[in-house]
Amino acid sequence: MSGHLEPIRQMLEARLKEAAPTRALRESLLIDHVSDIADMNSQAAEREIAGQYIGNSSTLARRIRSAIERLKNGSYGVCLRCEEHIAPKRLRALPWAELCIHCQEDADRSGQQEQRARITIDRAEAA
Repeated sequence: MSGHLEPIRQMLEARLKEAAPTRALRESLLIDHVSDIADMNSQAAEREIAGQYIGNSSTLARRIRSAIERLKNGSYGVCLRCEEHIAPKRLRALPWAELCIHCQEDADRSGQQEQRARITIDRAEAA
């Protein structure tokens, strides 16, 4: 890895430590037995939020580990889809970016279309 990429690697590794879900957060998903329905609902809501946070943190950690691996193998800054260079401005904003802005926009549009299709199917099945 070239010297100018070392600060990026260090920053990514620091960010990876921040992104990793803590044991306490994972333990917050454990179910406590309570008799009050309001407490049960409150705990369920807290577990839902903690679960979403853990999922988002895990996804970010995976992307950061992937970026560190790309730094090591020399492919950092290259779009995983079209293999063009990712704009330096985008990498400064999202150092773990896997796609150039154009491919990311395409992926986002495809994801939205898939989500709309799932909602339509769910509604049809519910009817």
